[in-house]
Amino acid sequence: MDEVLLRTLTPTVIGVLVRRGADFAAAEDAVQDALVEAVRAWPDDPPRDPRGWLVAVAWRKFLDAARADASRRRREVRVEVEPAPGPSEVADDTLQLYFLCAHPSLTPASAVALTLRAVGGLTTRQIAQAYLVPEATMAQRISRAKRTVSGVRFTEPGDVATVLRVLYLVFNEGYSGDVDLAAEAIRLTRELAARTDHEEVAGLLALMLLHHARRAARTGPDGRLVPLAEQDRGRWDTQLIAEGVDVLQRALARDRLGEFQAQAAIAALHADAPTVEETDWVQIVEWYDELVRLTDSPVARLNRAVAVGEADGPRAGLAALARLDPALPRYAAVAAHLRERDGDLVTAARLYADAARSAPSLAERDHLTRQAARLNARLRG
Repeated sequence: MDEVLLRTLTPTVIGVLVRRGADFAAAEDAVQDALVEAVRAWPDDPPRDPRGWLVAVAWRKFLDAARADASRRRREVRVEVEPAPGPSEVADDTLQLYFLCAHPSLTPASAVALTLRAVGGLTTRQIAQAYLVPEATMAQRISRAKRTVSGVRFTEPGDVATVLRVLYLVFNEGYSGDVDLAAEAIRLTRELAARTDHEEVAGLLALMLLHHARRAARTGPDGRLVPLAEQDRGRWDTQLIAEGVDVLQRALARDRLGEFQAQAAIAALHADAPTVEETDWVQIVEWYDELVRLTDSPVARLNRAVAVGEADGPRAGLAALARLDPALPRYAAVAAHLRERDGDLVTAARLYADAARSAPSLAERDHLTRQAARLNARLRG
């Protein structure tokens, strides 16, 4: 296998697909799939025209992905924008595909990445952002997962925990990303909850419902991001909140706490507060302590620093933040918020501008840029 040749041909093949009408990200993904196929097939049957072979296979992969994406979008159209309470009445093979992609021969991280790409319809770039790793690293991880399962019989499905992780990431991408997958993730989690007596399935469903209940208030009429503290709570869906709290309470009653139940408990405390001033930040910090104990997640520690800053004051929040890696995504935004609350407007304005430059979405970048401009205007005035 001539790896140098493959690397040399990759940009050319991507260019051909783009000229044929594929967008750049989709072309990259299709070519990655074709390269995996080349690694498998070429040693035994090298093509006479490597470039033509790669173009043909990559174009077929692109068309297959486009058809799968169109099918997924048609399923989403059939799902109401606000998912109806109660068990799912619509069943298809999608959930089974999630389990099959979570194959025991894969590590959980690889199974999640493969499922998000093959079934969830996310691009390699979106998956990399969800995992907080470079896109090239994620492309290699997905390629290795495909090689691992090539030729494997999918007769032994994966476990519930891996499928939950996939559904969680799909929901997060749908809730805050470029592709609207949130309603589909809720539908599948409802279906899984109806099939499985598992407290963490219930915890994830509760978390999704509580977050989805705030969706209408998350953006203003002009499309701008509205932070939780500034949201019009009258626009929150009380029916979804009530259902989420009920599902969560029944899960917590089983006394087998998991990370999704802990996250749902935090979301429930936010949903329960009539105003931002009445938020029970002390209890939220306690739930973040549980979440950190369960996951040791740097993102959980970052969010905990925000909660500590609200419960015990900005200096306490900054002390908690100082123990974290400044390279952590959204670190600068949290530092800016705490610095502003502590009265250091100069540093806060600089940090908001720094955070805007590394924001993962246009809406978040716009919000952070406006925060920096607001403080700079105060300083000039």
